[in-house]
Amino acid sequence: MRRISWRTCAAVAIMVAPLVNCADEKPSASTAPLASRHSDPTPPNPTAALVRQLAAGRGVIPMPPKPYVRPALAELGRMLAFDKILSGNRDISCMTCHLPQFATGDDRHLSIGQGATGIGPSRVHPQGIFIPRNAPPAFNLAAMQHLFWDGRVERGPHGQIITPAGDQVTARMQRVFEYGPVSAIGMFPVGNRDEMRAYSGNELAAIDDANNPAIWDALMRRLGQIPEYRRLFERAYPGQRFSDMTFAHASNAIGAFLVDKFTFDDTPWDRFLAGNNNALTQKQLLGAQTFMSIKCSLCHNGSTFSDEKFHDVAVAQFGPGKGNGPSLRDDFGRMDITNDPTEIYRFRTSPLRNVELTAPYGHDGAITDLREFIAHYSESDKKLLAYDPTQLDPSLRPTLLPNAADIIAQRDTIILGVVLTDSIINSLTDYMSALTDDRARNLTPLTPHHVPSGLPVDR
Repeated sequence: MRRISWRTCAAVAIMVAPLVNCADEKPSASTAPLASRHSDPTPPNPTAALVRQLAAGRGVIPMPPKPYVRPALAELGRMLAFDKILSGNRDISCMTCHLPQFATGDDRHLSIGQGATGIGPSRVHPQGIFIPRNAPPAFNLAAMQHLFWDGRVERGPHGQIITPAGDQVTARMQRVFEYGPVSAIGMFPVGNRDEMRAYSGNELAAIDDANNPAIWDALMRRLGQIPEYRRLFERAYPGQRFSDMTFAHASNAIGAFLVDKFTFDDTPWDRFLAGNNNALTQKQLLGAQTFMSIKCSLCHNGSTFSDEKFHDVAVAQFGPGKGNGPSLRDDFGRMDITNDPTEIYRFRTSPLRNVELTAPYGHDGAITDLREFIAHYSESDKKLLAYDPTQLDPSLRPTLLPNAADIIAQRDTIILGVVLTDSIINSLTDYMSALTDDRARNLTPLTPHHVPSGLPVDR
């Protein structure tokens, strides 16, 4: 594919507008509430009108309204999310890897789980053990139907929540989940030995790995021994007794907290979609035109800028892996969930809201800079073959797998032949800054000063 200039790209945008059947698009009913909050009548702008038409054609839409969350439920979830009581040896919480001060991540390529000390980039494990994947952002999860990099918690075709635990998540537990897949998000890190449960030193470690109900019941017994938690649970679920609750109630509360506090829909882009032509800078507007005109928005669409599908975009593999391949250090991604060999090395399309805050990027945090990650999609096969491991933590550099040829062989066809000029990469990077909600820049007030267990809170 020959390189295209910025002017050519702009011309393409104009030509493709009729092809996406949006030249006569009118604002949909779904945008009306947003418009009432953000609209600011401005003079007509042909480029702005074109960008809105292109966005409609690619299915890039406003965020849906945030679901209502009972304050008592959100508060219970906040306490649980920050409380190390949910880990086997009481040394790590959910939020240790999703720190507010690092935009719900930990500023690491790969997270470091239980048995370690420190937080964020200063966290170290005495045995040098890493979690196989990067900590994904916790933004706007109510709008997501597939969670975790491999989508192992997802909404099924009939609205049920599909999880790795199968029917161990009973119909009664399913009825507790109020916010879709995010309500089940807390069910599984607590059972993972490397992430939270540990291998020894506590009553959870002795439970068989496949016996999720026993792990969940043991955690509820822990929580039930703390009077403040019993009160918080019964306040969050009026009319129910703690003794009748399951760990689904705890996970649902954690999900409610994430929905309530980490849903953001007031970006410059949102204000632009609502009709304010001045919401974007000229560079951001031209970047949006580029984004909507080329292949980016074929996968990064919807309200979160994720098609919720799974793609192999030729990202380098390193770290402990997921037990795949001859070395057992490979990570086959979605294939491990579906057992479909065509989905090897595929990972869920990353949402892009607040993306400038959430480095490093990729399922294993292989790329540390947003502009470099955008540039990666230009001749991604060459980028993978030339990947520089010196950008990794020193202990991770020797773990880079020599599997680039296998990854490239399965590369998603949608990115084949993509070549981006420096000016286009710069333009796309400018646009990404329009997807940041300023409220997401400082989340540290969400960290509680104390939790009911009395254990220290990571801050």
